[in-house]
Amino acid sequence: MSLSSQTLKNRISKLKKSPGVYEFRDKQRKILYIGKATSLKDRVGSYFLKNAHMDRPNIEPMILQVADIKIHETDSVLEALILESNLIKKHQPKYNVMAKDDKSFAYAIIAKEEYPRVLIVRETDIKKFQISKSHQSSAFPFREPSSRNSSKPSFSKSFGPYTSKRQLEIALKLIRRIFPYHSAKRATSQCCFDHQIGLCPGPYAGAISKKDYLKNIHGIEMILQGKKKNLLVELKKKMREYAKKNEFEKATEARNRIFALNHIRDVALISEEIKIPDTKYQIQNTRIEAYDISNIAGDYAVGSMVVFANGKPDKSQYRKFKIKTISGIDDVAMMREVLYRRFKNNWPKPDLLLLDGGKGHLNMAQSVLNDLNLDIPIIAVAKGPTRKISNFKFQISNQAQKLKSKKLKNIFENKTLLANIANEAHRFAISYHKKLRSKNWKEK
Repeated sequence: MSLSSQTLKNRISKLKKSPGVYEFRDKQRKILYIGKATSLKDRVGSYFLKNAHMDRPNIEPMILQVADIKIHETDSVLEALILESNLIKKHQPKYNVMAKDDKSFAYAIIAKEEYPRVLIVRETDIKKFQISKSHQSSAFPFREPSSRNSSKPSFSKSFGPYTSKRQLEIALKLIRRIFPYHSAKRATSQCCFDHQIGLCPGPYAGAISKKDYLKNIHGIEMILQGKKKNLLVELKKKMREYAKKNEFEKATEARNRIFALNHIRDVALISEEIKIPDTKYQIQNTRIEAYDISNIAGDYAVGSMVVFANGKPDKSQYRKFKIKTISGIDDVAMMREVLYRRFKNNWPKPDLLLLDGGKGHLNMAQSVLNDLNLDIPIIAVAKGPTRKISNFKFQISNQAQKLKSKKLKNIFENKTLLANIANEAHRFAISYHKKLRSKNWKEK
């Protein structure tokens, strides 16, 4: 017996618009399906809307069996992706296995090498590799290769299954920014391009010791095992130890990794999330522009504009501004300059403005739009000292509050999406600010 409509409605109404994983269970408490969500409330709710499964008829029989829903909230979409994979591996739900595409599941594997690479393989391609006897997956077993296959490359650990190879690729790109690893097919004593941009620590060029390189691999393994909290405890302990030994460079590196793990910007994963066709929850034909300011005590001040169309970043429309008229520390005045300069250009008009800042930024932006005779809703996002999405505070303009368009109303309610768009504007501003600062130091 499935959940009654009223019970279901009440259950969904209490869900948060935050990332996480959901389990659909039948009346015997057996797990039918496991999925991840950018917004648990929107994603879970989308399954139970009228005509939600017209393009996916195999979903309807599953939904009719749902008698309970279990929720796991996570701090980020990246962690939801990893938790989803680990739970699927553990429980092998019927409808997850049925939902495999023709290319099968994807796995991340740690190559058994002097300086291990992290590779992505399909389940159907796993036979090309050996797996060490010390690591056998019980849920999705790999066969031990015969002696005649002993020449094949081997790997020590595997992580998966992941239902989307594309999302696993994005996840590893995010993780690699925190824990760089070597990925070239051939070892070389020359530092590669990945090393120059900080993605490869240069082990074969002697830029990192084997011990420290393996620590990076350990960090990656812990993240893929869903042990981020344990990893943070380890890093904090290491940071204190390094500081006591006056190894300040290593202490700083540990501190930076702690910060990065607590502020994962996984907007790319959000844009990749696969959704059941449903006009109520999708973001269609909507242009959102988000702005942020970056400077150090007023120096090297820049502004950023990022654009999201249909809920996805449109990087061809990104713009950056070098502040020209403001000196000293005045983020509101800098943002005002950016907005005036932006609207002097004949660029497409946005449906929504998203600003980094509080009430002062909101009032300033409304004044600018009034001066320019523009009628655009505004949301100001105050991130707080920790920059955790749960602590973000949103200020909405009067014009936005009066808006009755469903298209924007659903965006206003999706705080996770708004927070991640704001974080993308922050990332873009910071990258431009660092570029200017670095250029100035080199010129000196």
